[in-house]
Formats: sequence, C-alpha cells, structure tokens
Amino acid sequence: MDDFNKKYPLIDILNVSRETCLEFETFASMVSEKNKEINIVSNSTEKKHDIMNRHILDTAQIIDFINLNNESATDLGTGGGFPGITIAIMLKNHKRKIKIKLYEKSHHKGLFLKEVSKKLNLDTEVIKTNVFELKKLKTGSIMARAFKPLPAILNLAYDNFESYQNLILFMGKSGEETLKQTLVDWDLDFEKKKSITSKESF
Repeated sequence: MDDFNKKYPLIDILNVSRETCLEFETFASMVSEKNKEINIVSNSTEKKHDIMNRHILDTAQIIDFINLNNESATDLGTGGGFPGITIAIMLKNHKRKIKIKLYEKSHHKGLFLKEVSKKLNLDTEVIKTNVFELKKLKTGSIMARAFKPLPAILNLAYDNFESYQNLILFMGKSGEETLKQTLVDWDLDFEKKKSITSKESF
C-alpha cells in the first residue's frame, strides 16, 4: 500500500484495502482513456492522478452514509460513474450484496458504465431512462453529485420514490447558501460532513 499512499495521501483517511485501490486505479485508467472519445470528466481532470483525487476519492468518502440494510442504492445522473461505480467497487470489496442502480440518459456513457461494471465484476444496473418519468421507485440510499439543483432532487425523491432510506448529496462552494435557501421551503433532517478533497465543500 506504500506506493498508493505516496501517490494518493487521501487513501489513509478512507482506509480502503489494496484490492479496492487497484480497482480504483483500473477505473481511473478506463475513464482517462474513454475521455479521449466522449466527455466524461473535464479536460482539467482527465489525467489518471486527477481522476483518482478529484472524482474517485472524492466520491469514496460517502461510503459511511450508504444504507447497508437494503438490497439496492441509487445514483441519480451518474455520468461516468461518480459516485455509483466508486461505491460499487467499495461494496464489492466489503463483500456487501447491494445492487447500485446507475441512472444515466447518455447512450455512450451508459455503454461505458456497463463496460466498467463487467471488467470489475460489479453489482450494478445501468438504467438509460429519464428518472423524472418514473414513479413508485424503491431503494436504500439515493446519491447525487453534479446532477440537478437541490430543490429539484428533493422534489424527485418526494414525488417519484415510494421508499428510500436517505439522500447523500455533494455540496460545493455555494452549498451553504443553496441549503439556506432550500430550508425556507423544506423541513430537512440533515447531517453535514466536511469534504476531505475540498475545504469549501461538504
């Protein structure tokens, strides 16, 4: 693990296994390679090292919030698999039987998600459908990163999901103000966790 620790100091904070690290690196390499064909991550973060730190390790930090007492968890608008694929890798190596449902409308990204899932033997389901058009959905944890504005995500959870355990959302620089404005219309029971990858995020 020493090589990983030198390259990615945040690995120590996340306390993940060597197997998980190796699969993270495989995932990062696949994203970097595919990014030459389709836009998965921004050009400024397309190198493997940046993908690991900015996307994979950033999304790995929510693992403690995943409800482990349900058969599934859902990632809304997963894009290149953040956080869904990251969490699927961690759950597999924790030997947890939880299917990760990956909602992604893009045909090409959907094919990429299936390719990654097959290569890494992940328990995922890629759903290339507009989740806003579905009703009576059931899941454990709902995850969303760079998907829609906070009020839109809350409306989606309220209107389209029949049951779920919790919402896990990534809030950036304007997150505090967004949350403050949202609390005017929503009564939320929430917990904030400071991001390990960005001082301004939670």
